[in-house]
Amino acid sequence: MSPLDVVILIKMLVSAEETLSQSFLARELFISQSEVSKSLHRSRYAGLVVGSYQVMAHALVDFIQYGIKYAFPQQPGAVVRGIPTAHSMTPLSEFIESGDGFVWPHGRGHSRGHSILPLYPSVVHAARVDPALHEALAMVDVIRVGKARERQLAIQILRSKLLNEEYTDQPHSNVASSTGAG
Repeated sequence: MSPLDVVILIKMLVSAEETLSQSFLARELFISQSEVSKSLHRSRYAGLVVGSYQVMAHALVDFIQYGIKYAFPQQPGAVVRGIPTAHSMTPLSEFIESGDGFVWPHGRGHSRGHSILPLYPSVVHAARVDPALHEALAMVDVIRVGKARERQLAIQILRSKLLNEEYTDQPHSNVASSTGAG
């Protein structure tokens, strides 16, 4: 598995396109068709894609929930200008009060926060044109760098977005703040 595989699989799940293709995914994610092809091959081997473009969404969410912070860990870096991610991104920013913001470093970003390297460099460009992808990848970043309560809420949001499970837009009472230790 590669971090790009997670990005592509999430894009496939949040895409409004009825017919997915390698050229569509390459264009939308600012990567080459060969990168898409190699990624889909790895995802089929891992059992996360069946056939051409059927994502095993429950398996992907399980991997994100239980494995991504170990497979693709990230430590917040210096404070920089960039694009909001993790709990600095809606909808989580509506529930989490924290003085520490997180951003993907980007010269045209309008926010400041601790830098988080995205799963793949082109993610920043793709997220700027696809709000659904941006939101989903920001929730993945919460799982990579967040505290337990933040991760719990991010998983709830991801399950809603990727699995169409019911989400109430209200956090459980035990996940409303990240000011304590997680």
